[in-house]
Amino acid sequence: MMALDIGATGMQAQQHNVEVISNNLANMNTTAYARRRAEFTDLLYQDLQRPGAQASDGGNITPTGVQLGMGVKTQAVYRIAEQGSMQQTGNTFDLAIEGEGYFQVQKPNGDTAYTRDGAFQLSPEGQIVTHEGNTVLPGITVPQEATDVTINKSGEVLAKLDGQTEPQNVGQIQIATFANPAGLEAVGSNMLKETPASGQANVAVPGSAGYGSILQGFLESSNVTAVQEITNLVDAQRAYEMNSKSIQTSDQMMQTVTRMR
Repeated sequence: MMALDIGATGMQAQQHNVEVISNNLANMNTTAYARRRAEFTDLLYQDLQRPGAQASDGGNITPTGVQLGMGVKTQAVYRIAEQGSMQQTGNTFDLAIEGEGYFQVQKPNGDTAYTRDGAFQLSPEGQIVTHEGNTVLPGITVPQEATDVTINKSGEVLAKLDGQTEPQNVGQIQIATFANPAGLEAVGSNMLKETPASGQANVAVPGSAGYGSILQGFLESSNVTAVQEITNLVDAQRAYEMNSKSIQTSDQMMQTVTRMR
């Protein structure tokens, strides 16, 4: 009764689907969160009769053959890199990327991580850092005597100092893009890590060709749509129930066989 195993693979796949959808819903209010989508693929087939085999001694060829599927498995969980809506905060160091690109962040171990979460702050030394205190590369220090800070669309950090009429350029924010951003590895805390699948980071000034621009005083919202995720959750639940029904039916068939005299 292969249907028992096939139904089990279907239930396992839909369980993964529900977990992905649940994670999307849990991160509805996470800054710059990109929703995920589970993708499935069929398993190997049992060939009872191969397509194109000779059907008889007369040399006739079977047009389709007999192939029985072995079930389904989760092939991948894709990150949907769709721009979230911009939420105005008015905070000086809240930054959003409008378009392609990721902020670069230096982790405590020296590695570079990437994020679209631009909820930045100042460290006690005046460096622009994340909420965990990690330095936003290339490492920009705002003078403590600055009375106002402006970050333009090109990522230039302009500090107005007391007694000066013209703002002083204290640094240049750079952003990174990847040939395959879906290949980035999520490591938590809204951070992503470069992998061989993503390719190497291409770093440039915001606003360059193929790169997004910086919006000061804004944060990018999650691109999760609650109504769509609830609909996906209902579909996954129905699919799970139908797979469990196939297992129940197979079990009833086996019981019928064992009762035969």
